[in-house]
This record gives sequence, C-alpha cells and structure tokens, in this order.
Amino acid sequence: MKLETDKLLEIYRIMKRIRLFEEKTSELFAQGKIPGFIHVSTGQESVATGVCIQLRKDDYVLTNHRGHGHMIAKGADSRYMMAELLGRIDGYCRGRSGSMHIADFDIGVLGANGIVGGGIPISNGAAFSAQYKATDQVTVCFFGDGAANEGTFHESLNLASLWKLPVIFVCENNGWGEFTPQKESMCVENISVRAQSYGMPGQTVDGIDVLSVMAAAETAIKRARAKEGPTLLEVRTYRWHGHYEGDPQKYRPEEELREARSSDPIEYFVKHLLKEKLVEREALEEIDREVVREIDQAVRFAEESPPQTFDESELQEIYA
Repeated sequence: MKLETDKLLEIYRIMKRIRLFEEKTSELFAQGKIPGFIHVSTGQESVATGVCIQLRKDDYVLTNHRGHGHMIAKGADSRYMMAELLGRIDGYCRGRSGSMHIADFDIGVLGANGIVGGGIPISNGAAFSAQYKATDQVTVCFFGDGAANEGTFHESLNLASLWKLPVIFVCENNGWGEFTPQKESMCVENISVRAQSYGMPGQTVDGIDVLSVMAAAETAIKRARAKEGPTLLEVRTYRWHGHYEGDPQKYRPEEELREARSSDPIEYFVKHLLKEKLVEREALEEIDREVVREIDQAVRFAEESPPQTFDESELQEIYA
C-alpha cells in the first residue's frame, strides 16, 4: 500500500494518540479519579486506526467495552473523551455514559456497549438504514473474539449476508474472552472461517501491521459501498493489559505477557517508516510532543469541568 507522507504521519498520530490516551486513563484510574471500571486497548492501536482512518465522518461505527481507541480513531476529541471518563458535565454524554457506553452521533459513533456482542445486531440496523435511504454509507462493528461465540454474532452475520447489508464486522482477536483463552472456547483457529457459513468473505489479518489492516479494511469498505454485502475481518492482536484495568491476570502466563508487549504495532510501524525512508524521525518526534501536550490538556480540561448532575429539568432537555 503506497501512501503519501502526510497520510503516513496521520496514521502515526492517531496510533500515538490512542496509546497515550490509554496510558493516561490507566494512570488516572489507579489514582481513583475515574469511577467504575475501564478496559483499555493498549497494544491494539493498529486495528482502530487501520479501519477508521478510511471511513467518512457520516459512516457508522459500533464499538464495545474496550472502545476508547475506536472513538479516537473515528475523530473524537480527547478533551470530551477524558471528561466523560471522569464523569464530568463537559463529556460527550455529560459524564453519564462513562467508558463503556460513550457515543457521539456527530462523528458516526453510535455507541459503545457493555454487553458482549451487543453492538453486532445494532450494526445491522445502522447498515439497513443506509441501504434503505440509498446512501453509500457503511457501518463498521468492532467486537472481541469472545463475542464470536454469542448467538447475536451468528444471527447478525446471517441476516447481513442475506440482505447484502453494507457492514464490516471487525473481530479484534486478542486471544482472550475475558479470562478464557480462545483455544478453550472454540475449535477453530481462525474466526474468519466462520464467514463461509454465511456466504461472505472472511479474512484474518496480522494486527501488528497497521498497513495490512488498512489494506484488508479498504477492500471490505469498497465492497460495502458498492452494495456487494458484508465482510468479516479477524485482526489478530495482543492485549497488553488484563480484561479490566487493575486485573491481576493470574490466569495469564508471564511469558505470554512479555511476548504481548514485545509485539508493539507502533514500534513496528516506526521501524518500517524509517527503514524505507518514508518519513523523517524529527517529524515523528514532533508528533510525540504534540500528542503529549494534547493529552495533558485533555486531563486539565476534564478536571476543570464540573461533575455530572442528575437534575430532572436537564434530563428533560436532553430527551426533548
């Protein structure tokens, strides 16, 4: 995949923004500043970036409980994201959704979902709306490997294929469905083979390489826009942290944790860029500094924002 320098730098910026945002949320959670639980996507930056960077603003995205990266890659503002996680009034959902239910219709993110596989059938509804209105909008639904065993996964793929809906199902296979490894929950090695049962293309992609993710997503998106139906993409990635932030991970071998952290999609991308002399190191370092400032500003914005309220008149205004 041949890309212009500006595009390559944009890819790097998004991946770096996701990484630093997630690292900061982990830090704030440990300090007791984020209510409830959070699930970070550190190490999985290439998936959200490689798919969402090719979407239009009016395309739809459905995400899950580990969805900060998808929001950011689709164009979310780090300030409103951080305010939402801290339960502040200036957050995307006025501090009421928190991490697992955040949404922003203005950028096409129809919502995260705390129910495993809960977003998959909703994505069919979004895709059907585009088909009914005769637009060329596409819908992308992100979910984990654990969701691929849910009934909603199979029912939704069957319907999407039957109606040739413009939807791309993206399975972020990080090897663990909560605390259970894939080998103990399903007999197939590649989840993408399940696409064959529903008459749609299925492809397994190496998630360490953002350009490979982009190439696979590009094909699927073009197919959906051309009214040729859905695609199932399985992106093999690695979960650096536990199921939830603070998870002691006693179920996971230390060797696997070390291997996961050695497979860094950002470092892999940087090495490729520098080896092929596609960008200058100084340009990457400048982006690093800019993103650090952005995340720091997001934290200040969130901490200065008033806490959420539950005033009845305000709720009436929201739902009017």
